[in-house]
Amino acid sequence: MNAPETALQPAPGKRTHRKLHPAWIVAAVAFLALVGAAGFRAAPGVLMVPLQNEFGWSTTVLSAAVSINLVLFGLTAPFAAALMERFGIRAVTSVALVLIGAGSALTVLVNQSWQILLTWGLLIGLGTGSMALVFAATIANTWFSKSRGLVIGILTAGSAAGQLVFLPFIAMLAQDPGWRQASLLIAAGALAVVPLVLKFLKNSPADAGVLPYGADAAPEQGMEPAAGSTATGSPETGSPETCSTVPGEAAAPAGNAAIRALQVLKRASKVRTFWALVAGFAICGATTNGLIGTHFIPSAHDHGMAETTAAGLLAVVGIFDIVGTIASGWLTDRFNPRILLAVYYQFRGIGLLVLPLLLSATVQPSMIVFVVIYGLDWVATVPPTAAICRQVFGADGSVVFGWVFAAHQLGAAAAALAAGAIRDATGQYTYAWFGAAAMCTIAAVISATIRKDAGAREPVLVEARAAEH
Repeated sequence: MNAPETALQPAPGKRTHRKLHPAWIVAAVAFLALVGAAGFRAAPGVLMVPLQNEFGWSTTVLSAAVSINLVLFGLTAPFAAALMERFGIRAVTSVALVLIGAGSALTVLVNQSWQILLTWGLLIGLGTGSMALVFAATIANTWFSKSRGLVIGILTAGSAAGQLVFLPFIAMLAQDPGWRQASLLIAAGALAVVPLVLKFLKNSPADAGVLPYGADAAPEQGMEPAAGSTATGSPETGSPETCSTVPGEAAAPAGNAAIRALQVLKRASKVRTFWALVAGFAICGATTNGLIGTHFIPSAHDHGMAETTAAGLLAVVGIFDIVGTIASGWLTDRFNPRILLAVYYQFRGIGLLVLPLLLSATVQPSMIVFVVIYGLDWVATVPPTAAICRQVFGADGSVVFGWVFAAHQLGAAAAALAAGAIRDATGQYTYAWFGAAAMCTIAAVISATIRKDAGAREPVLVEARAAEH
């Protein structure tokens, strides 16, 4: 064990095993931050119809605002991961929450279509992008050496919990007294978490004088090196993650965070698995945030369903999303993540294929089945995708996941805009649902063909290329 690690070990005789590891406090605050940031994720589908009724804007215009948001949501993520390495998790998270709150609050003043592009699109897009799912991966990789899949699952479920908490209230406020009060609720939810972040969200285990959770136990018990342990092993060890570095101990590169993010992209772009993850996650975004998240409520409204009823169904999606994502994290710690991804995408495609047959003015049992299955599958793809990024790209894993997540949001943006255009052109969303179902089958095939040994071989290539630079 090297000197820095020794300095972080508990003093002999102290009964530290009974204390709660600071990593879990950080994870709890991160969960609340994700809940606060997730308020806007529930808003567009609920507020789209009230805004159309008041201002007469087309579905395409409002879909464009959502698309700008989703593009920035995605493209900001890898730079946010690098900024967290450079300036700390706490500072970046606090600024992101303030941007979300400001964008939501300023929405109440809009009266021109370009203004909704500025608030929904620019401000909230930058804020939510800095609080994207890469935040969950960064927390897990920095603070945990074991149970990372479970932690990412729990933190990812924070976004679902935010939808669950905010969606019913947003839907009720949008009807009475109005959508402006709903926007203020979103702003309040984001800003309320900032004091907790500033006080409790420490940047690294070193700030708390500890090792990452689980890192101090493995060597003493003769266990295999934890995922992401120091790069002292070799491919012969059989561990797919021997080329990683200890999360939270690897020194973040000094200098410009944007350059760091772009350098990681250059290295990752030479690895085949990166492009497989990019393609699959782009389809994931298209079929969640882009379609269901943005257009499910307007589509249900087209079939005569009340907006509050449709919003309640999405809230149920949020409930089962929590269960599904945490379960997916648990499964990711135990099974091949590429197989999990293939199964998740295929089940999602089946659900989208039958959705046009299920929409009606009333909630039928078949719709409840769809909501439950789709909820379990909503972001279950995140833990296995983040795990593959960590296995293949080692210390660059969080930033690489940021780029993969950027593809997720670009796919979501394209789908949100395309579905709005399809609705305006045909008067219904049917072709959008069928197209999304076909894309899910493509994602399942791509995921299933990721090499089984990707985690054992490709990190060596990435690390070697990094050394050349």
